[in-house]
Formats: sequence, structure tokens, C-alpha cells
Amino acid sequence: MIITKREHACLVVEHSGATLVIDPGSFTAPFATENLAAIVVTHEHGDHVTREHLDRLLSDAAGPVELFAPAGVAAAHPDYAWQIVDGGDVRAAGPFALAFSGGHHATIHRSIPIVDNVGVFVNETLYYPGDSFTVPPGAVDVLAVPASAPWLKIGEVMDYLDAVRPRRAFPTHERINSDAGNAMANARITAVVEAHGGSVTVLQPGEALELD
Repeated sequence: MIITKREHACLVVEHSGATLVIDPGSFTAPFATENLAAIVVTHEHGDHVTREHLDRLLSDAAGPVELFAPAGVAAAHPDYAWQIVDGGDVRAAGPFALAFSGGHHATIHRSIPIVDNVGVFVNETLYYPGDSFTVPPGAVDVLAVPASAPWLKIGEVMDYLDAVRPRRAFPTHERINSDAGNAMANARITAVVEAHGGSVTVLQPGEALELD
């Protein structure tokens, strides 16, 4: 399995000749894929999904593409053939086994409505929680850990890492940080993961983590 980090919250996963895209949003530059099997959108916020990305990816696809998202995404973008998922649901798309968890976005502020959000566990290997601190069932080999957002502080990220204890991790959801802010967040993330015997890889957009 190859995991390529795109800008901000978008991930591209390649496995057995097929591709899965997660959260192609407004902070992510256009990119090409081959053999696209599925798109997962964790929630409806624009930094995680845009019509422009969806239309481009679907129009470039050589065959049918399965779309998975919670009900809030389907309501916000009704022109697409979503398969609605919630926490506890399990789906498959080509070589990708997808297990969904959670159900709600983390609180930003009491004045801001909480939207649907699901985390996704890909092939029992890669876990991405979307905009939440949902702890998935079972051990996590690779965690895509949110590093910066209006809904988190770094102490909460550190507590989350204490709970999940991934074997490997890489920071994501970091586009709103400065270089200095990313360095500070990455240092805190690394300290917690390494304290539990894991390792952290900091990926720039376009860089990949290749799993054995």
C-alpha cells in the first residue's frame, strides 16, 4: 500500500492496482489519479470536499467510482451517487476494505452547528479520523493525525495519540499553520508517538509513505 499526502486533509491510497481518494478539499491542488476505485469524504466542510475536485476526479476516471460519505455530505452535495455511511458501517471498493467510525465533527464553538463526520479505517492499516478525535477499534498501524485546526489544540492531539498509540503516524490537516507552527506541532506529535515506541514521518504534499 502506498499513501500519498496531498495538501491539507487529502490522502491518495494505492493498493493492488487501484486508487482511493480521501477528502479532496479546497486547500488541495488538482491532481491526477489512475484506476480510481472510490472516494471517501469524511464531512461536508469545504476544506474536505469540493464539487470541482469531485467533478474532475469522476470525469477522469476510466470506470465507475464508488462514493462514500455521511448523510451531511450527501445533503450538501446531492448531485452525486453517495453511499451513505455512519460509524460502525463496513464497505468494500475494489481492494479497499473500509470501516467507518464516529459520527460527529469535533466542536468548534457552541455557536457553530456540529456536522456529520466519519473516520475511516482502510484495510485495517491506515486510519484517518476526519475532523474528530474518534478512537477506532483495534490497533492502528498508520494514523493520519490532524495537526492544526480551529477545533483542536495540540494538547488534545497529544491525548489522542496517547489513546490510539499508532505504530506509525504522519501529520495532516496542517495547511492553516505557518512553518513555525507546523514545526512545533510536529515536535509534540513525535514526542508522544515515540514515547509509545512508534515513529513519525512528516510528509510534504506529493510525498508518499510506502508500506510493506
